Amino acid sequence: MSAIPRHLLPDTATIDTRGRLSIGGVDLLDLAAEHGTPLFVYDEEHVRARCREAVDAFGAGRAIYASKAFLCTAMARLVREEGLRLDVATGGELHVALAADFPPDRLVLHGNNKSNDELRMARQAGVGRTVVDSFDELDRLDDLHAEDGIVPSILLRVTPGIEAHTHEYVKTGQDDSKFGFGLAAGDARRAVQRAAASSAVELVGLHAHIGSQVFAVESFRAAIEVLAPFVREAGLPELIVGGGLGVAYVEGEEAATLSQWARVLHAAAEQHAVGVPIAVEPGRSIVAAAAVTLYTVGTLKTLPGLRTYLAVDGGMSDNPRPVLYGSGYEAFLPRETDAGRPRTVRIVGKHCESGDVLVSNARVPDDIAVGDILCTPVTGAYGHSMGSNYNKVPRPAVVFVRDGGARVVVRRETYDDLLRFDV
Repeated sequence: MSAIPRHLLPDTATIDTRGRLSIGGVDLLDLAAEHGTPLFVYDEEHVRARCREAVDAFGAGRAIYASKAFLCTAMARLVREEGLRLDVATGGELHVALAADFPPDRLVLHGNNKSNDELRMARQAGVGRTVVDSFDELDRLDDLHAEDGIVPSILLRVTPGIEAHTHEYVKTGQDDSKFGFGLAAGDARRAVQRAAASSAVELVGLHAHIGSQVFAVESFRAAIEVLAPFVREAGLPELIVGGGLGVAYVEGEEAATLSQWARVLHAAAEQHAVGVPIAVEPGRSIVAAAAVTLYTVGTLKTLPGLRTYLAVDGGMSDNPRPVLYGSGYEAFLPRETDAGRPRTVRIVGKHCESGDVLVSNARVPDDIAVGDILCTPVTGAYGHSMGSNYNKVPRPAVVFVRDGGARVVVRRETYDDLLRFDV
C-alpha cells in the first residue's frame, strides 16, 4: 500500500536520505526523544502562512481566528502578530487571550449561554464585539447596562436554515439548532428590532455559521443567498459568516484552500448584493494540517482471524474526535516516512474503554514494532483543545518548530498537576 500522502504533512516537512521526517528543520524522532510522547508538534511557518492567506483573502480586520480549534498564549500571540482578530467563546478562552496581551478591541466573544460573569468580564476588558445568541442574553445585557452603563457593540447570530453536509454534531446553521435566532421563524427580525431600539447595546452587525468540517463550498454560497435579503433589510455595516471550512484528514480527501473559499464567498456576496464586506472565522483550516501527534507503540496484539490491535501511549484523552465524530486519520512511521503501509491494524489508546480508538483501520509498515514512534498527521485542531485527563492521564506537551529550533509552548502535565485542585 502507498506511503503517507505528502499533502497531509505540514508545509515545511522534509524527508532525509534515511527516510526520517523533519518539520521546521527539526527531526521528529529527536523531538520524541527529548520531549517524550504523546507530543503535539506544530509547524509554526505553516500556521503563519495560513494566517497570512486568510488576511490576504478577506482583508485586514475581516479574518478572525476561531480559537476553539487550538489556543494557548503562544498561539494567541502568533495570531496577533499576523494581524487576525480572535474569536473566544468562554470566559476561559477570553482569559487566555487577555493573558497573551491580545488587544481586547480585536476580540469577538461568542457563546450560546454566556453567564453574567463572562459578560461582565468582556465589558470590563473592552471586548470589541459580542455575538448575541438569544433573547435571554439581550435581557442580561439590559440588566448589566443598569449596573455599569457600558454599551457593548454586538452582532446577532442568525440561523439561516442551511443544512450543511457534515456530521450531525457539528451542524449549526439548520433551523433546529441551539445557536442563534431563527431566520425562518421570524426570531432574527424580532431580535434586530429589539436590539436596535435598546439603549443597552449598539447593534452593528449580523453573524451566521452553518457548521464545521464542511467540504461542500456550495453550502456557504447557499447560506449567503438566504441571508442576503435579511442583511440588506437590517442595513447593518458588519456581517460575519463564520468558519467551518473542511480540511483533508485521510488519503483521497481534498478540500478547498482559504483563498478558494474566499473567492466563493466574495462571488456569492456580489451575486446576491449583500452590500457589506464579509468577515470569516477560520480555525481548523488555519491549524489542523499544521500539526502532527507523536506516540510510542506499546503493544501489538494479534487476534487470529480477527484483527491486530496496536496500542499507543495516548488515545481519546488527546484526540477524542474519532470517538465523538467517527473521524478518520492516517498513521505512519517517521523513521521511514516514504515506506509502504501494507499492514492493517486498529490503533487504540491506553484508556479503559473499548471505544478508545484513534484509527480504526490504519495502514502501517510491515516492520512496525513495540517502541516505534508512530505519527498521526493533521492533528492541529480539536486535539489539544478537546483533550482531557480521563483515567488521570496527564495532557501532552505542545511544541512549535521553526527554522531548526523547537520551543515548548505548553508543558507536559505531571502527576502532581493531577492533584492541584484536590482539597
